Amino acid sequence: MAAAEDLSKIAEQEDRLVFDRFDEAVAFDIGSAIRARGLSENFPVIIDIRLWDRALFYCALPGSTVNNTEWARRKINVVRTFHRSSYRMVLQKARPDRTFAVGEALPIDDYVLAGGGFPIRVKGVGVVGAIAVSGLPERQDHEVVVAAICDHLGIPRSELALGPA
Repeated sequence: MAAAEDLSKIAEQEDRLVFDRFDEAVAFDIGSAIRARGLSENFPVIIDIRLWDRALFYCALPGSTVNNTEWARRKINVVRTFHRSSYRMVLQKARPDRTFAVGEALPIDDYVLAGGGFPIRVKGVGVVGAIAVSGLPERQDHEVVVAAICDHLGIPRSELALGPA
């Protein structure tokens, strides 16, 4: 039942967390907020914020590794392909090997079923990029991104937080 509840809440997050605009300044504000939280809570994460045509913000915090960078890249590819959060795709696909089925033609080198990638959706435009955090358990990676977007948009975190794990 927890997966179904998370799926419902993630769909709500994706519907409500929509920007009026998204540019370098917004990326910097959100990335900096995640960085500040990560430093204060000792999160060993990377933060990668990008539009489809270029990176806007990247930061590696102490304890993160090159593997986190690769996981974030693959999560972002999932968001780009499906226009959904990577954690939503994890729950929908429910594949313990973290790969997409062979028939979906999404190579493991470029795509992973792991939470932490979230779509950047702009009102009247659609999905223009993604925000990814990697280095924590996938549900927590997802929640860190959602919390930062909520704060930026002035939406109380409690309204869109996932329930207890």
